[in-house]
Amino acid sequence: MNIMFFLSPKSETVYETLNVKLQHVLERMNHHRLTAIPVIDQEGRYIGTMTEGDVLRVIQENPTTSYEKVAKLKVSQIPRRSDHKSVRVDETLNSIVDLTLRQNFVPVVDDEGTYIGIVKRADIIEYLYESKINKPVRAL
Repeated sequence: MNIMFFLSPKSETVYETLNVKLQHVLERMNHHRLTAIPVIDQEGRYIGTMTEGDVLRVIQENPTTSYEKVAKLKVSQIPRRSDHKSVRVDETLNSIVDLTLRQNFVPVVDDEGTYIGIVKRADIIEYLYESKINKPVRAL
């Protein structure tokens, strides 16, 4: 099965660009209750994933720096410990199941690396459960 069936398109996801200030990212992550957010460059290419842990490490490594100064840092200035591995749009469900075990979402890119959306772990689990049990998850 093609992953396009599971794709949450870019227009329906929360993501940030490299030039946005950390304060903006934190506000959006808090508002949407996210622990990780895709990061794209000015051309729309997927760059990586910023996590709450990345932000905490910046604060921990600069204990004498005020929040106001840290909040003014741009996303491009925040070191990321690890990035969610992305997949191309033509991947199959079988090829991304392993990734969904380690990532709560899988960024999806086109042939040129442009971010087009995500596949959420919850959607994969729901599909696999429903196909195995033959009952909708929401009815349980």
